[in-house]
Amino acid sequence: MELTERKKKVLRTIVDMYIRTAEPVGSKAIAELQDMNYSSATIRSEMADLTAMGYLEQPHTSAGRVPSAAGYRLYVDELMADYRLSLDETASINTAIEEKMEKVDKLMEKVAKLVSQATDLPAISVAARAGGATVKRFDLILAGSGSFILVVMLSNDQVVNKLIKLPLQVGENELKLLSAVLNAAMTDLPVEEFTPALMERLMNSAGAAASLVPVIVDFTAETLRNQSSTSMTVAGQARLLQHPEYHDINKAHRMLTTLDEDTLSTLPAVMQGANGTKVLVGPENVAEELKDTSVVMTKFDIGDGLQGMIGVVGPTRMDYAKVTARLSYFAESLSKMFGKPEQPSLPEAKEK
Repeated sequence: MELTERKKKVLRTIVDMYIRTAEPVGSKAIAELQDMNYSSATIRSEMADLTAMGYLEQPHTSAGRVPSAAGYRLYVDELMADYRLSLDETASINTAIEEKMEKVDKLMEKVAKLVSQATDLPAISVAARAGGATVKRFDLILAGSGSFILVVMLSNDQVVNKLIKLPLQVGENELKLLSAVLNAAMTDLPVEEFTPALMERLMNSAGAAASLVPVIVDFTAETLRNQSSTSMTVAGQARLLQHPEYHDINKAHRMLTTLDEDTLSTLPAVMQGANGTKVLVGPENVAEELKDTSVVMTKFDIGDGLQGMIGVVGPTRMDYAKVTARLSYFAESLSKMFGKPEQPSLPEAKEK
């Protein structure tokens, strides 16, 4: 089934209306819009097709439609209109940054609060030192008594080790194979690239020692994270309660109790290598606790080898255009504020 321009227009209209009202959207309401030159029957047919294609969902038999995670993804990628900040909004953000961010040591805490106020959503801010440590070499040394010593040499010349119990079927030859596999696949990698796919490849190559791979990967990842100086702040969690999606007490309680630094710690890794603003819709989130929410993030430069990240967490029915515009403006303003002033260029020497 082809996703025609008419279908895209209907989908964009439904997302826009659902963002404003938080109520399922019916064909009659769409047909009454001035810029929608289609009959109610035509719109119903397009909505049925969009539902079959997975872009819309129908909460109840007699209700209208709401966007699915796939619908929001298409909206963010192709359909949403640019949101232009008003002069009052830009002035308000500028004033907030200039007046409230006086001390760099509390930068991230203040940024999170300002972003939460500007977007009316829970916000996170992260400061991380660029260029973290990686593994230079793995050594696995048989220690006797059914155990071995894992030795990890880091790129900053620090060495850490851990005593690990051996499974019955693993001996010296299996440890040599595992050591070779680790050194071939896990050295010189940032911790953000320790993905489930990497672990699966390691386990497939490790033979009888495959059961040791998760233990080694977890220990190595924790070691590398401890080498980096990363600070994270979460602010405005209670703002979720203002949204209809969280009027249910049990749902709100589950979300508020999991919206902490541990749950959000995977988000900075998502931004590694990313440019501009990144949007994760529902199931695209790594953390299981965030599967029913959307996350919008962007980066900015702090200077002195530090990079900042700001983002918001909220219902999939958030106003993506407005949120991305405000986060981008924050990021640009913060980069300018902490960037080094340009040095005046010297006049060119004139030939005599």
